[in-house]
Amino acid sequence: MTLPNIFTQEASDEMIVRINKLSPETPRLWGKMDVGQMLAHLCVSYEMIYEPEKHKRPNFFMGLVLKTFVKKMVTNETAYGKNKPTAPAFRMTTEKDFAAEKNRLIDYIQRTQQLGEDEFDGKESMSFGVMDKTGWNNMLYKHLDHHLRQFGV
Repeated sequence: MTLPNIFTQEASDEMIVRINKLSPETPRLWGKMDVGQMLAHLCVSYEMIYEPEKHKRPNFFMGLVLKTFVKKMVTNETAYGKNKPTAPAFRMTTEKDFAAEKNRLIDYIQRTQQLGEDEFDGKESMSFGVMDKTGWNNMLYKHLDHHLRQFGV
């Protein structure tokens, strides 16, 4: 099954509508993060694209592991399962400002859509090396969808 294209206005708008259905009190259906932490968690993928200085690149060994074993799972079309382990850079353990994280995530989604898939085709990922536009789409769309379903939207 082909995933919706996060680089299109339609798919981006659909995600933003879902995000706008969240409130600070929205309960999770599984996992440990509250809704503000989840939004901050989703922003990490975009920080690695637009603000890479905020994150440490994986060392050679970890990079090899990520490219060899994790990349396919992250970039294929199969939905993520519930309660899977989270990479350290994505773990959220402190309280987050719901409104700020929500606005930040929406800005990242809109920026990505406006840049378009051609900007991402052949772009290097901090964790997975060079990826094509389909890999980028699947990774970004799938992650957003997974966590929005986690909160029932």
